[in-house]
Amino acid sequence: MTAILLEERAGGVLRLTLNRPEARNALSIGLMTALLEALGRAAADPEARIVVIAGAGPAFCAGHDLRELRADPRREAYQRIFALCSELMLAIVRLPKPVIAEVHGVATAAGCQLVATCDLVVAAEEARFATPGVNIGLFCSTPMVALSRAVGRKAAMEMLLTGELIDAMTARSLGLVNRVVPKAGLRDRYAAEVMTTNMLARDAGEGIDAFLAKRAPVWQDR
Repeated sequence: MTAILLEERAGGVLRLTLNRPEARNALSIGLMTALLEALGRAAADPEARIVVIAGAGPAFCAGHDLRELRADPRREAYQRIFALCSELMLAIVRLPKPVIAEVHGVATAAGCQLVATCDLVVAAEEARFATPGVNIGLFCSTPMVALSRAVGRKAAMEMLLTGELIDAMTARSLGLVNRVVPKAGLRDRYAAEVMTTNMLARDAGEGIDAFLAKRAPVWQDR
């Protein structure tokens, strides 16, 4: 059976790829649980210094799995799913390491919430973002929290009330995205990421501490 979350390590970068391309990486209970568990392992792993969240297939993430939501329409089932989603988003916020969203295709509803929750966002030029709950009679209340913290109040309200897609450059102008790059270069490291990796190295901390204390550094990394 194909894993619904792929994990890949390259140096200090842990790459987590949502792998439900046939469902546009919709956040099923299984996928949210797998991602939450992977973040827990990353928090305890000193070799994982940066976490990148990406998506397989044509989309980054289309939000909650609507088929799964409708399969069990009881209040208790809805509460369990949304509580799990909240736990996942809080795990990203609380992770003591930078989390970068690598976005291509669309990121909508809870997928847009996932993007807004991450510390940094790099988007392909073709990426699109929306909170389209209003189109199915469901206001995006939980995505609203992360979105309104990432962009201005009026811009967030427009996205929430219209449900319209915005392109990557608009998302960057609003503050939802840090950088927009060609799709071919989406996985390439960029200066801010490398600088972050360097700052998290033991020698960087030791070098700064030694400078402030006016003493010779004791290097550990080689």
